[in-house]
Amino acid sequence: MTSISAPTQFPPGFLWGGATAANQVEGGYDQGGKGLSIQDVMPQGIVGPRTDGPTPENLKLTGIDFYHRYAEDIALFAEMGFSVYRFSIAWSRIFPGGDDAEPNEEGLAFYDRVLDELERHGIEPLITLSHYETPLAIAEKYDGWVSRDVIALFERYVRVVFARYGHRVKYWLTFNEINSVIHAPFMSGGINTPKDELTPTDLYQAIHHELVASALATKIAHETDPQIKVGCMVLGMPIYPLSPDPNDLLASMTADHANLMFSDVHTRGEYPGYALRYFRENGIELQITEQDRELLAAHTVDFVSFSYYMSICETGDPARRLAGAGNIMGGVPNPHLPASEWGWQIDPVGLRVILNQFWDRWGKPLFIVENGLGARDELVESADAVDGFTVLDDYRIDYLRAHLQQVGEAIADGVQVLGYTSWGPIDLVSASTAQMSKRYGFIYVDRNDDGTGTLARYRKKSFHWYAQVIATNGATLRQN
Repeated sequence: MTSISAPTQFPPGFLWGGATAANQVEGGYDQGGKGLSIQDVMPQGIVGPRTDGPTPENLKLTGIDFYHRYAEDIALFAEMGFSVYRFSIAWSRIFPGGDDAEPNEEGLAFYDRVLDELERHGIEPLITLSHYETPLAIAEKYDGWVSRDVIALFERYVRVVFARYGHRVKYWLTFNEINSVIHAPFMSGGINTPKDELTPTDLYQAIHHELVASALATKIAHETDPQIKVGCMVLGMPIYPLSPDPNDLLASMTADHANLMFSDVHTRGEYPGYALRYFRENGIELQITEQDRELLAAHTVDFVSFSYYMSICETGDPARRLAGAGNIMGGVPNPHLPASEWGWQIDPVGLRVILNQFWDRWGKPLFIVENGLGARDELVESADAVDGFTVLDDYRIDYLRAHLQQVGEAIADGVQVLGYTSWGPIDLVSASTAQMSKRYGFIYVDRNDDGTGTLARYRKKSFHWYAQVIATNGATLRQN
């Protein structure tokens, strides 16, 4: 069948907005009764070693001070026309020690205020329950999700959160990029055992516990209000064969399975055959109870959400496996694609590919909840700017336009897409490198990698561009 390019057309009610994580924006790590999270001991992000406690060079301790400036920031989101804002609840704000008998009221009240502000501006909240923010005490006392006990601790947290906010929030996500635990067990799963000492059985047992906890959260949500929609969240990434060699295709399929397994379980309620084979052949014996099986089968997600930043290639030839610098998910660099300064290969067409792949595979509505370009921005004076300064980030506009055009193509293909929340609508501290200089936002935040800066906010050129995209429901994307 010949493909004919269709004009970018987004359906009525398409949700436009942006996404952040508490640990990258809030700050206030020691305020409002908050306990430490794993992020408070990761001053260099995923690329560096953890520390014994908070250190001054950890930018995440103060973030961009959303904890105090949330009203100002949400007003800027509203100025762009956001209809949805994805954010996370810091688990350690609600249960500072992870296994506390009672929740922290100050933490709950903070998110009440955030929701009040969103409601005032008519912005739909999309909340992530766990976004790389496991309470540090759970990592140290329980070895994170390796312990089955953490399911009950998560259930306690989830029940409190849904009792408090379930009547106000329609869209929820359980675990952020749950499949990233394979590559970053401490950040993604709160697993305290060093990665090189972690056995495959313990890793996949932790994954199983998270999957069960996700199903349990979905059950609690639907019991709270049947209108609540719960999604899983995975790191989405097309994996292409490096060549037409069938062995390269087989290698790409095998690598793809490692990621797809998570959403296969989330959407189908059971482990796929290829995963069971992998467990058998690698001596992985999981403790799976009958209650686990029943939960997984009965409480599948309502939609699938994902982040999209890059694609990779795979090959079956060990001699052709070259390290893809900066590609957090590994793989082999694609010789046909450019890359960002951090080595993430830029592939707008891959977003259409993965939207079609996910829709064909699961038949569930899809939500793109992260996509964006990390780049070094220069703040310049501008007489035309509302704030007196701006960033001329045409490179970001070009990147986002190209990706959103492919979303329109996927919608024309028949894919059901609920919405799009760009990653980092306001500059934030990078999860991978803990830098401020790796900026994603439509809003520039005056903060530097050394912690200096006023934290003042400035609208970038992309701020006004995105506002027009939203105001026209994507119609301006047809313009070059």
